[in-house]
Amino acid sequence: MDWLLAALALFNLFSMVMVFSPRSVKRKDVPWAMFGTALLATELAWIWLPLQIFIAWLLALGGALESGLGNLALFILAVTWPGLVWSIWMSTKAQATVEDALSRGLGHNYRRQIPPAAQAMTRQEVTFRDWRNPLAMRRPDVEVLRNIPYGPGGVRQQLDVYRPRFIPEGGCPVLLQIHGGAWMMGDKSSQALPLMYTLASRGWIVVAANYRLSPSVGFPTHLHDCKSALCWIRENGREYGMNPDFVAVTGGSAGGHLSALMGLTGNRRELQPDHPDTDTSVQACIPFYGVYDMLVRENQHPNRQVYERFLRGKVIYETPQENPQLWDLASPIVQVQPDVPPFMVVHGTHDSLAVVAEGRTFSRKLRELSHSPVVYLEMPGAEHAWETVHSLRTEHTVDGVHRFLEWVRAGNAQPASEQQPQPEP
Repeated sequence: MDWLLAALALFNLFSMVMVFSPRSVKRKDVPWAMFGTALLATELAWIWLPLQIFIAWLLALGGALESGLGNLALFILAVTWPGLVWSIWMSTKAQATVEDALSRGLGHNYRRQIPPAAQAMTRQEVTFRDWRNPLAMRRPDVEVLRNIPYGPGGVRQQLDVYRPRFIPEGGCPVLLQIHGGAWMMGDKSSQALPLMYTLASRGWIVVAANYRLSPSVGFPTHLHDCKSALCWIRENGREYGMNPDFVAVTGGSAGGHLSALMGLTGNRRELQPDHPDTDTSVQACIPFYGVYDMLVRENQHPNRQVYERFLRGKVIYETPQENPQLWDLASPIVQVQPDVPPFMVVHGTHDSLAVVAEGRTFSRKLRELSHSPVVYLEMPGAEHAWETVHSLRTEHTVDGVHRFLEWVRAGNAQPASEQQPQPEP
């Protein structure tokens, strides 16, 4: 019994170190194992803490404290439990954090600028019932159409459509969701489910798209595929109840990077070779915890070559010296210009994979150059991919994204001028 208690204590100690150690210590490479343990200690701390206490109590009853090892393990647990309490406490700040970010980016009266009909579709209060089951995603009022091809590339060029069972006349606005996974893994059906199901239940249609993955393909093929999925929406969306005149784009991690590029490179013919004349501008962009500068030009990361080492030869086939233009294209921060859609940039302060400085620097660059509103939501205590499960933080984040989208859809943002397809070089 004492060894079981010791194993639990070591695991919890490791996860707490991952949460609280300085970014410069644990962010030198891509720490996948660190991210996994830290997520349990942050987003699911409200379950993990009482479960640990219960397990420790059972093991103590079984004799775990009859040895020095067991008593040491219990001491370590007791030392680490305040960290879990801290995580729970930080999650209670989510509502105020979201509201403050929206007010700063859109104006303090932004809620009054959302039409009453759209206001009625937003959630007015988050209750424990909304997040008590972290993995309960499906909703009876949402229909999911799966594996619709948008290109000839098999499963990697398919998309899913999440839509309300009742489609109003004129169709529903559209949100295109791009999954993450380091450009080398991931699937359309496993990420952002709370956001997709919630918006679909509130009058939106969400399209979740796969794209071809590295190392089989190199950048910018991933971006080409995302634009092809957008073209499918514009060309076929009305058949599925969509209003393709309003399409927003979102995604997390690698999907955050690609969704940001989608917002910044609309109607560039060289990036949509299969649909050169289809409109690939978007009306709003909400990237989550993305990487926005592959060459770390502004010291966002303690290791300036971290992304270059990870991407070179696997995701981007040429070096920065061989093709600097390609690395600039892969860096959303370089693509920022005045004529871009409204952005809502979302990042967690305790992100293990994409340091929070990425979100801060990118949103600052957007504010400097963009003529459209920019919202920067920095969620205290949040890990990478926090919104993939239901939690208090997730529910308030989803509500904030919904309000942002309805505000933009109401025409409050100064619209970017119509971008025309650029001539081929």
